[in-house]
Formats: sequence, structure tokens, C-alpha cells
Amino acid sequence: MKSILKISPVFLLAGMMISGLDILIAGPIATIYAACVAFFVQKESFNSIMKSALDNVKEMQIVFFILMMAYAMAEVFMVSGVGASIINMTLDLGVTGKTVAVVGLIITSLLSIATGTSWGTFAASAPIFLWLTHILGGNIMLTIGAIAGGSCFGDNIGLISETTVVSSGIQKVDVIDRIRHQGVWSGIVLFLGVIAFYSAGIIMDLPAQSGDTHAIISEIPQDVWTNLAEQRASAVTLLEQVKEGVPWFMALPLLFVLIAAFKGLPTLLCLFIGIISSFLLGYPAGTIDSTSAYLDLVKGGFEGAGSWVIVMMMWVGAFGGIMKLLNAFEPISKFILKISKNVRQLMFYNGTLSIMGNAALADEMAQIVTVGPMIKEMVEENVEGSEKDLYTLRLRNATFNDALGVFGSQLIPWHVYIGFYLGIATAVYPLQKFEALDIISYNFMAVIAVVSILTLTLTGLDKWVPLFALPKEPQVRLNKKK
Repeated sequence: MKSILKISPVFLLAGMMISGLDILIAGPIATIYAACVAFFVQKESFNSIMKSALDNVKEMQIVFFILMMAYAMAEVFMVSGVGASIINMTLDLGVTGKTVAVVGLIITSLLSIATGTSWGTFAASAPIFLWLTHILGGNIMLTIGAIAGGSCFGDNIGLISETTVVSSGIQKVDVIDRIRHQGVWSGIVLFLGVIAFYSAGIIMDLPAQSGDTHAIISEIPQDVWTNLAEQRASAVTLLEQVKEGVPWFMALPLLFVLIAAFKGLPTLLCLFIGIISSFLLGYPAGTIDSTSAYLDLVKGGFEGAGSWVIVMMMWVGAFGGIMKLLNAFEPISKFILKISKNVRQLMFYNGTLSIMGNAALADEMAQIVTVGPMIKEMVEENVEGSEKDLYTLRLRNATFNDALGVFGSQLIPWHVYIGFYLGIATAVYPLQKFEALDIISYNFMAVIAVVSILTLTLTGLDKWVPLFALPKEPQVRLNKKK
């Protein structure tokens, strides 16, 4: 009975999230309830409860600064023309009915890295590619599956994605290390996705005639623009830049950030490079009118981070600290430890918990903040090894949390992701009635990502993927005596 009471704050948090309560309300309620459990059930003092909560929040301080800079860079990239230049450079290569889904996949993958938002990327890309598909005679369902999967790509590996930053912060790993750990695997997933969508275009015998993308944007109905402005105003700005054109060199800030990241520079420095380079190049490009306008964008990014995600992270940190004080995950940990014969199986079950939590909560961020501390403690309490090897396991936990949250959402019909995508698709392309299974059935990239990461982890085939291999036994080993 005592064990059930200790884990009950997680069930309360999950229940509130499923009911649709915002985490800024659910988090404080669950934290206060967890404190009550610690006080009345475990007889902890008020001071010890506060210390555990605040100590855990203090360990996330660097994450708060990263989130502020990430939001600022995303805001600057959306308005300065970085996103539009990437779209235009890719579209200028030529698009046909046969290749529109492939091009959509590639562009949304790049754009989601540049903006750090899957929802914003989908909102900006759906009007282009759904109408482009309509005019070129492509397959609408194939295209929506492609841009849905591509929009998730950067949200899983983007330096400025809040799910990337939050999942890394919970596991206490550096974002740059996380990106390097999964970078090659993510690239392989994208490559296989391109092959899958191109093959589908051939099998469906779609037309091979190209069209003028900029003219097609001009033909988008006015009511579509109105609906899009209500759903995602920044997407309208980006589409207007795509239509009018921006200089090619506005793609350079994203390139600078990627180079800095893979060179191993600190995350904050990488984000600073992106923000400053967008300003310096935006002036001659004409996308940044004045220093004050640019500073307003940065300020807007800081406000966006502070108004929700940072506050959310503080409550999540406090909640996690109290749950750790309660040792609340011990029963689940013991069960998984009992059925795990080695560390690989334990890690596979951590991934399984992530996808199950995502399905239960129907929200990737709720899954990250609920399941993340659980799988983190699973490794900390039950696995022995060097600090380097244990850090690698935490990197995989962060990847599980994020990848199976973002890509996994694409395979769950009742997930909030699917609901948002359906709303945008219906608003910008009213000629088609979209259903959840339309996105799920053709989202080849999401299937590849989810299946591959779980399979590679369980079988040990991740050793063939550079930088993605988990340490072998006996380098790491289960401590079943504990």
C-alpha cells in the first residue's frame, strides 16, 4: 500500500494530462501532492522536502538558459529568412508529382532543424505541399505523411527544439553530446525515409511533370491564408518570404550552427552563433529592418520560453526531486530488473516505457517529463559501469524520450500531434477530408524511426551505427543485488 501511495503522484500527473489540463497547472498540483505524500507517508520534514525539490531544480539551471536562447534563435530564423531560403533552394531543384512527397520530406526535415518546431514547420509547409501535390497530380495522403514525418525530424535532433533540450536536461546530458550520439542514426532514418517515399511515388505511377512553386503559392485561396494566420501566424510570414524570395546566403546561419555543433562547441555558443549570424546577414538581405526590430525578435523568444517551458521545467524539476526522495519508482524498477537479463534488455524496456507513456498521455512533452525521471533512475539505481559508459546510457534514454515521444506520436491516433496536424491540413486544404489514419498509414519515416531504435537497442546491431553503440557487458552490468 505504501509503494502505491509513493507512485500515486505520477498517476495523478498522468490523469490530469490525459484530461487536458495544462502542465503549468498539473505540474504544481502533482508536486504539492507528492510533497504531502512525502510528509505524511514517509514522515519527511518540510525542510528536507524543499531541499530535494530545489536541489533538483538547481541542476537544471543551464537548461533554462539553453531554452531561452533556443526560443530566441527559432524566432529569428523564422523571420530573418533562414527557413524561407532553405525551402526555396530545395524547391528550385524541380518538383514533380512523383517527387513532391520526397522533396516535402527533405524540406520539412531541414526546416524543422532550422526552426526547432515540428508544429510550426508543418503549419508553414502544409499549404505549399498540399496545393503543390494537388496541381502536379501527386498523392495527397503520401505527401501529408511525408511532411508530418519530416516536421518531426528536427524536433528530435534540432539544437533549438524544446523536446530535445528538455529530454536532455532531465537525463543530465549535454544537448551537443546527445545530437552527436544519435546524429548518424537520425541521418540513416531520413535516408531510408527518402527511399521509401520515392519508391511509393514510382509504385503509384505518379506524374513526372514539374510546376512553378512560387506561382502555386500565389494560387492558394485567401480563406486558407486567413485560417493559417489564426493557427500559426509565423507560418504566413515564412510563406510570404518563400513567394517573394530571399537571398541564398540566408541559409548560412543554419550551416554555421550545424558546423559549430558537430565541432563540439558548447550549446549556448552554437545558439549565439545562429542568432548573431542571422542578424548580420539579415541586414543586407533586407529581412531585418533595424536593430530594434531584431532585438524585439530576441525578446519575443525569451518571453516565449519564460511564459511556458521554463516554468514547466521548474515544476517538473521540483516534482522529480520529491519523487526521488520518495524512491517512488522502486517497484517498477524492481519489476523491470527482474525480467531484464542484461543491460540491453533494461534499455529496451526503457524505450518501451517511453512509447507506452506517450500512448497513455497522448502528449510527447507529458511523456518526457513523466517517464523521463523514471527511466533515468532505472539506470542510475540498477546499472554499474564507468561514468563514461553510464553517460552513454543516459544519452540513449534522452533519445528514447524524445524520439519515441515525437516520432511515436505519429503512430498514435488520439495523440495531440495528430489532432493539430489534422486541423492544419483541413484548414489549408479543404478539398480533402483527413482522418488520423491518413497520416499514420503513410508516415513511413515515423515507422522506420520507432522500429529501428528499439530493434537496434535490443539486438545490439547499434554497434554498426557510428557513435550510436551502447557499451557492452561487462563494461556495464546489472546490479541485481541492489
